Amino acid sequence: MFGGSDRRRQTQYRGQDYNAELTLSLIDAMETHQQTLTVNGKNIRITIPAGVENGQVIKLKGYGSPGANGGPAGDLYITFIISHHPDFKRRGNDLFTNATINLYTALLGGETTIETLKGKVKLKVNPETQYGTKIRLKGKGFPVYKKDGESGDLYVTYQIQLPANLSEQQKILFTELSNL
Repeated sequence: MFGGSDRRRQTQYRGQDYNAELTLSLIDAMETHQQTLTVNGKNIRITIPAGVENGQVIKLKGYGSPGANGGPAGDLYITFIISHHPDFKRRGNDLFTNATINLYTALLGGETTIETLKGKVKLKVNPETQYGTKIRLKGKGFPVYKKDGESGDLYVTYQIQLPANLSEQQKILFTELSNL
């Protein structure tokens, strides 16, 4: 023997990383909340910050498979999948939606109420508003990831609904207007 100890050193190996996907609705992604995941038979309670983006990955250190020979556990990588919302589109922290107003409100001005992801909002419509006019509601968009109290903007595009089934009197009035 060459001097020294007869003990053999066992190499420590880090555990394997795990990958998981978590699907959230757009509304769920707006608020910080806790959710429990089951990974390899273990329940893991995580806090999902408001503003998480589609495709964003977060790492939970030590939640992968156990290490070998006393090595550290691997990590868990969670990829977020944010499902589409029928009325709102998200780009970064900004939200986009449409609001339908009637012809009379578009021509004469007035008010309309729209539904946002944070509740109803009353909007003032300027006289002679054109189809496709876009307005910005500052701070009514999506929360900024890990920045409490900060939100993007909500952009509303006006669509004008034309009247249908006009009475004879209404047709006469529109004809008179078109001849001016």
